[in-house]
Amino acid sequence: MEVDDWSPPPVLLTVDLVILTLREGRLCVLLVKRGEDPFQGMLALPGGFLNHAGEEILDAAHRELSEETALTAGWVHLEQLAIYGAVGRDPRGRVVSVAHLAIAPGLPEPIAGTDAMDAAWVPAEAALSGEVGLAFDHHRILTDGIERARTKLEFSALATAFCGELFTIVELQQVYEAVWGTKLDTRNFYRKVQAVKGFIVPAGSGRRSTGGRPARLYRAGPKTVLSPPLIRPVPPTSEEDTRTEGE
Repeated sequence: MEVDDWSPPPVLLTVDLVILTLREGRLCVLLVKRGEDPFQGMLALPGGFLNHAGEEILDAAHRELSEETALTAGWVHLEQLAIYGAVGRDPRGRVVSVAHLAIAPGLPEPIAGTDAMDAAWVPAEAALSGEVGLAFDHHRILTDGIERARTKLEFSALATAFCGELFTIVELQQVYEAVWGTKLDTRNFYRKVQAVKGFIVPAGSGRRSTGGRPARLYRAGPKTVLSPPLIRPVPPTSEEDTRTEGE
């Protein structure tokens, strides 16, 4: 093929946003109801096309978040998650998406903006299980985003941001259970947390009554990277589940 015969294929660029938080002890994802085709009326991750060729990708991500949900850059810190460019992922043509992730505490109720009919926090498990259908390939993007968030809790002190200034280890455990989507053994969790020096520190002599013996209070420590990390328990296999039920 002669060089003069070649021209770049038309490719459009979008941004998609996986915004996660905890609400009433459940991991929730921010979803919008699409106000236009394709997939009008379906739920989707916030996102959209670049405004113009000179717009930076991160700027576009923050703009779309603000336009569709009224959440501004001051509420969340976005990090790039992955790039999605499978042929046929968007019926409008060849569209490549740069997905971003944020997981943050205390996020407010979203307000639907110009391109969305509605915006709401939806339990992540409902979207992961398929109970709530998502437009485009957003189920895959959400799955990847939640896995990244779960990994962040293994290696960083992010979980303490979802607790109050003072918290018990049980309250910290509840954060891990909500994000990881699994119940944890309390004694094992306590032992692992205490093994990570600087992750949490005792809050003087403070104690909180839990109906039984008063629980000791802690605050976030100086460490932001956990060493050793808090590795998630491996889910039991189907064979192990069957064996347990038969015992």
